[in-house]
Amino acid sequence: MITTHPYKHFPISGYSTLINDQLCTMVKHKKTQIQNPSSSSKIPFPPRKIRKPLKPEVPNTDSSSKPSKSNPSQPAIVFPTAVKPLTFEGEIDAALTHLRSSDPLLTTLIDSYRLPAFESQCPPFLALAKSILYQQLAANAAKSIYTRFVALCGGEADVVPDSVLALNPEQLRKVGVSGRKASYLHDLADKYKSGVLSDSSILEMSDESLLTKLTLVKGIGVWSVHMFMMFSLRRPDVLPVGDLGVRKGVQQLYGLKELPRPLEMEEICEKWKPYRSVGSWYMWRFMEAKGVTITPTSTVASASVPLVDGKPNLP
Repeated sequence: MITTHPYKHFPISGYSTLINDQLCTMVKHKKTQIQNPSSSSKIPFPPRKIRKPLKPEVPNTDSSSKPSKSNPSQPAIVFPTAVKPLTFEGEIDAALTHLRSSDPLLTTLIDSYRLPAFESQCPPFLALAKSILYQQLAANAAKSIYTRFVALCGGEADVVPDSVLALNPEQLRKVGVSGRKASYLHDLADKYKSGVLSDSSILEMSDESLLTKLTLVKGIGVWSVHMFMMFSLRRPDVLPVGDLGVRKGVQQLYGLKELPRPLEMEEICEKWKPYRSVGSWYMWRFMEAKGVTITPTSTVASASVPLVDGKPNLP
């Protein structure tokens, strides 16, 4: 079959015009569709996924250099150093070596006097009771009263809380113990009976805890606790900042115009740590050699007492 072109009867110019008209109509129609698209003319394209921009990779670093958010860095744990009493073998030698190197002014004193002695073997309760009896008394008078007190209890081994509580103020007065000191002894015994204090707990307490607990006892102040820690427990690093003898020794040794106050004592004697007990012992020896008389006052917590054999008149 021969197909006849539908526009063969049109002249060339007419054909061209027709094609142009149709093209124009198609273009206009297409433009209308673009400007006003109908639901039927939309072509369903799949939704385009918008990818988020990738974060730049951070090179892996040592985890130890930065604390983790989930595990923040903790402060360093400081473990307590075991405290060796001055009676421990080699401790006195270690103390003298340290004091010589840390404070040259002490070297002359160390070379001039005998080695310090911290040899009390009294149980804590007996030592505390003895310190109360010895307060503000001359050596001979204190020793006489203590001897009679021990006999009243039945011997040193029997100076325990129960035996002290069994003694009334009148019985204690007959052996030379004043009414005030009798109340101090009873309060000490009461603290033991109630469990506030015990020989075993005292031996295990830190210096700070001892100051807190023992000063709860009537008649026992900071100075008394310092003496107890030094000469009964033989603690190596005690600085009795309120002791008149030690303060005078520091004043003389360092050429100070005035007696150093407690804070100044702490600063000056910082270099003696951890053997401030031994440095303090040499201050008493220093004052004794100079013939300085230390007069006791009525305040046990801050006064000093007469020196006996280079140390306070205490057990």
